[in-house]
Amino acid sequence: MDPERNRLIRSLFFPAIFVLIIFFVKAIEVILDTSFGIYGMHPMKWIGIPGILSMPLLHSGWSHLFANSVPLFLLAAFLFYSYREIAWKVLILIYILTGLWVWFLGAPGSVHIGASGVVYGLASFLFTSGIIRREIKLMAITLLVAFLYGGLIWGVFPQFFPTERISWEGHLMGLLAGTILAIYFRNVGPQRPTYDWEDDDDDDPYSGYHPDDPKAPKPPQINYHYREDNNLEN
Repeated sequence: MDPERNRLIRSLFFPAIFVLIIFFVKAIEVILDTSFGIYGMHPMKWIGIPGILSMPLLHSGWSHLFANSVPLFLLAAFLFYSYREIAWKVLILIYILTGLWVWFLGAPGSVHIGASGVVYGLASFLFTSGIIRREIKLMAITLLVAFLYGGLIWGVFPQFFPTERISWEGHLMGLLAGTILAIYFRNVGPQRPTYDWEDDDDDDPYSGYHPDDPKAPKPPQINYHYREDNNLEN
């Protein structure tokens, strides 16, 4: 199989499994005519600790599920395709850190469910990492993420959605987790290629010369000789 095609299939496989698991959980709820929402994240309660793992798998309804599953699949596919060396680490850390921080900082008495925190984490990681690395393909993904999901930023401001019950804490924690991980892993994975002309200064032994530095190699002295010509006309 063509290596590029194999890489593309692999990048789609794991995100598809993740989304299918979320759909499977919702299907079980429908079949049993029940809701697993009680197993979501309960901030600062011991019973809420399992919610660190269960929160992204639970959704209030099909519309909530579809709203999260499409960006989750696309952003995770971008991650596994472009950052395959660190994709699993980034995804797992976003997953855990988002839930953990919501448990510490979420509003008391609230219950948080949904994968939107992971979506925000993936979007912020891809956006920030592309800018930091300055690699052309990664920056193209940055622009694509900004074009498709730039509006996500409003989801961290509850004032814009006063009548909707959204987990803005989960959105904010996911955004912070993705940004921090992009900075932390900035030297791991794909990097901007360097070209020979960018390293030309390294071949010049006198490029770092400063007249006040006695240890710096001094450039050769060039003497110029001038001859006065008295036959020049004024």
